[in-house]
Amino acid sequence: MEDATSHGRIDMAVLHAGRVFLFEFKVVDRQATGQALRQIKDRGYADKYRARGEPIHLVGIEFGRAERNVVGFEVETLGG
Repeated sequence: MEDATSHGRIDMAVLHAGRVFLFEFKVVDRQATGQALRQIKDRGYADKYRARGEPIHLVGIEFGRAERNVVGFEVETLGG
């Protein structure tokens, strides 16, 4: 589900088993750039969920335009 925050829209938010998972997907030219995870952090997408007191997992996934496959995957955990 796409979820609105005060700073934009996160591509997918999953609340499961006492944890929050926030996903951002990006299409990049060839190599992973880290821009998916950077967008989650720069736009403060996790702020909306901090009051829950649950671990928040930020997941940035990048797909290669030509490969049409995952070329980059980063995870960072906040709280917990």
